[in-house]
Amino acid sequence: MICRIDEMKDKQVVCVNDGCVLGYVSDIELDTEKGVLTSVVIYGRLRFFGLLGRDEDIVIPFEDIKVIGEETVLVSTQCGAGFAGTGTKRRFTTL
Repeated sequence: MICRIDEMKDKQVVCVNDGCVLGYVSDIELDTEKGVLTSVVIYGRLRFFGLLGRDEDIVIPFEDIKVIGEETVLVSTQCGAGFAGTGTKRRFTTL
């Protein structure tokens, strides 16, 4: 399946381990030297209508992506407490 970057945006991201919906694809990260997708970014939720900023972004590495479908992206990650790293992005740890 060939998919454009524009088509990736707004696809629902679902964890296959427990069925939780992580959010929607907001951005992607590419390795421009190798020309490969490295991760999918889900923007954090807005706090108080965006006046207080937003929660941390969720970054899911390409290795954790199992299927990219027409409307959803299925990932195999730990939901909830499975975050590693600091800063404005949370990275899921691999199972």
